[in-house]
Amino acid sequence: QVQLVESGGGLVQPGGSLRLSCAASGRLFSLSTMGWYRQAPGKQRELVARITSGGTTNYADSVKGRFTISRDNAKNTVYLQMNSLKPEDTAVYYCKRGATMEGGSWGQGTQVTVSS
Repeated sequence: QVQLVESGGGLVQPGGSLRLSCAASGRLFSLSTMGWYRQAPGKQRELVARITSGGTTNYADSVKGRFTISRDNAKNTVYLQMNSLKPEDTAVYYCKRGATMEGGSWGQGTQVTVSS
């Protein structure tokens, strides 16, 4: 079945950059909307960015202009380039297959910590 494995998280200083990767298994990747979500302690999980099979993207207002989602269907991989990171970006970031928070598949999550 579909498995999603995130990588690229870590500790970064404010203003720095990280690139998250999500490697997917299965045959449905190229047909699927993919999203990045995040959840900070004490907060609800929220959509960060989403990309459709056709390459259309959507972003949370809080990350517009700073984050870029992309995909490489030949590699079954979706990326999240995060620039100008802020402490409020600190969260566990999850990759998900599917257009909404319901159904689909979730990755295990990767921790992003933005701190001086």
